[in-house]
Amino acid sequence: MAKRLLILEDGTVFEGEAFGADMDVTGELVFSTGMTGYQESITDQSYNGQILIFTYPLVGNYGVNRDDYESISPTCKGVVVSEHARRASNWRNQMTLDEFLKAKNIPGISGIDTRALTKIIRSNGTMKASLANPGDDIKHLTDQLRATVLPTNNIAQVSTKTAYPAPGVGKNIVLVDFGLKHSILREFSKRDCNVTVVPHDTTAETILALNPDGVMLSNGPGDPTDVPHALDMIRGIQGKIPVFGICMGHQLFSLANGAQTFKMKFGHRGFNHAVREIATGRVDFTSQNHGFAVDRDTLPDCLMVTHEEINDKTVEGVRHRDFPAFSVQYHPDAAPGPHDASYLFDEFLELIDAFQASQQ
Repeated sequence: MAKRLLILEDGTVFEGEAFGADMDVTGELVFSTGMTGYQESITDQSYNGQILIFTYPLVGNYGVNRDDYESISPTCKGVVVSEHARRASNWRNQMTLDEFLKAKNIPGISGIDTRALTKIIRSNGTMKASLANPGDDIKHLTDQLRATVLPTNNIAQVSTKTAYPAPGVGKNIVLVDFGLKHSILREFSKRDCNVTVVPHDTTAETILALNPDGVMLSNGPGDPTDVPHALDMIRGIQGKIPVFGICMGHQLFSLANGAQTFKMKFGHRGFNHAVREIATGRVDFTSQNHGFAVDRDTLPDCLMVTHEEINDKTVEGVRHRDFPAFSVQYHPDAAPGPHDASYLFDEFLELIDAFQASQQ
């Protein structure tokens, strides 16, 4: 089997076996601790531009199927595993992970000590990395890697260019696409909502003209401060209509109200993050994928912290004191991961009912 190199910007080089697409790539190197859900993770647009390490030792054993896509055209840069299963065994399986990555032009590398690699990131923080062929000049590649400036238009790369519907007969929801997961659409579909998905740069006026019952701010990749236009949109709709933000949407909602965000050392990526609801003490295990977080010390008086991560106390949820608006840093839609927090979609619809009743 052909060899492939993983080169880190600190000069560390790992040699492993190539699978997936045969191409050189550069991106931000991050890790996920999920034990399953590799298809959902690879197709999650929040990994746009990133090389994704799976810490679980065997990846690909149940193949790839039609049901677990979170987007049709994934934009992660590469996949790193300890061992990838060459044969897949599952009744839903349609192709192997290797075949899938080849079809989507994503290179992979296996035979890597992902424990040692993850320790490097936990110690030094996320860093740039390249996947390359062994015959290439490593010193030249490392110099190139260090000089590479990673793109900052991640959301523009993955957001829809035109609005489209996900029809239903219930409440009318506008979903602002910063890199949404299809599982958000599935959750609204379960509740018979009529959803209109709109681009990330849609104005408040355009959204309000759609006469929605509520607005969802989706997840997405990158730094929330790279999309300042979204803050104007959020300020233009909050107070007029109920708002619910997830992940990137949570960070943008907080920024729009005067808070600040910061880049985490290595982020939260996995499906076992324990989150406490402060008011009740309820603990949910949650699915998370983010490299930035809201700075608790900068939260304005109008925002109240509702949830926090048990291990590092990062802000996991906020609610507006004056407007019908709230957000969470984690994924209540799961996919993959525990469904502990799916009730938040019901809370959003109840908030819409309460708001509409108050307007009568």
